[in-house]
Amino acid sequence: MAPFNANAKWEEEKPTPAFNPAVAYIRQLRPRQWTKNLLVFAALIFSVKSASVAMLGQAVVAFVLFCLVSSCVYIMNDYTDRESDRLHPEKRHRPMASGAINPHAALFFGCVLLIACIGTAFALGVSFGFTVIVYFAVNVLYSVKLKHVVIFDLLLIASGFVLRAIGGGLAIGVPLTPWFLVCTLLLALFLAIGKRKHELNLLKTNGAAHRKVLAYYSQDLLNQLVGIVTTATLISYALFTFTSGHTIHLMWTIVFVLYGIFRYLYLIHMEGKGGRPEKVLLEDKPILLTVLLYAFSVAFILVYME
Repeated sequence: MAPFNANAKWEEEKPTPAFNPAVAYIRQLRPRQWTKNLLVFAALIFSVKSASVAMLGQAVVAFVLFCLVSSCVYIMNDYTDRESDRLHPEKRHRPMASGAINPHAALFFGCVLLIACIGTAFALGVSFGFTVIVYFAVNVLYSVKLKHVVIFDLLLIASGFVLRAIGGGLAIGVPLTPWFLVCTLLLALFLAIGKRKHELNLLKTNGAAHRKVLAYYSQDLLNQLVGIVTTATLISYALFTFTSGHTIHLMWTIVFVLYGIFRYLYLIHMEGKGGRPEKVLLEDKPILLTVLLYAFSVAFILVYME
């Protein structure tokens, strides 16, 4: 009889490194998380009445650049967190943490990709190029140090979404209203707090070992923050629909925002989800349908009711 091995279960669950380097690198880019960059198209949607094929092309290029720069950030983040990720029940399967790819080779690949993206971004526009640089710098600061600073870590995550929205506007030459940027900031805070709640609940025993900042949060604190941010988001979006300079009929889209937020709260509190917002968007059919209906409604109202 084989001797008992206390680590047998862990060894069985440990993923085998990918034999195909291309597959491993594609996984490292985290294409599933690129859904966050769809916010780049917000400016195009709200300018649909005056949009052109050229503007659509510029928005697509901006989306691709933000996706690739985001992937560069993920590469650096996974490089710095590869040791702590091995303690996480889900993140230990990431290519670098699992040993599927060499961390130093992945970092070099990320640097080459970043240089190419920044060069392309400046070709699209100087302001857009600087926005991409700021976006990357903010995320690097977050990955290296600021993700360990309580409260500030949430604000840094939210700022990334605001920069995506600004970048989308700059790429097509359309400014976004301050109210829309406030709504973007608050909604991103809402998602970030939900992510922290999920992590805190998932890693009750060794959460601080994986993410140090979790030691400074509690479920009570995060619940209060969710309540504040949810209320502020709904009020801000309602004000945006009336003061955006577009038709007042945008107020009809408030119902989609209400349902989307309420549905996400349900998933956080009742089903224990929220750790990966991009996964929720793709896999929860009610939320995915709500997002699609919201985008269609905004476009329809601006084209036919303004």
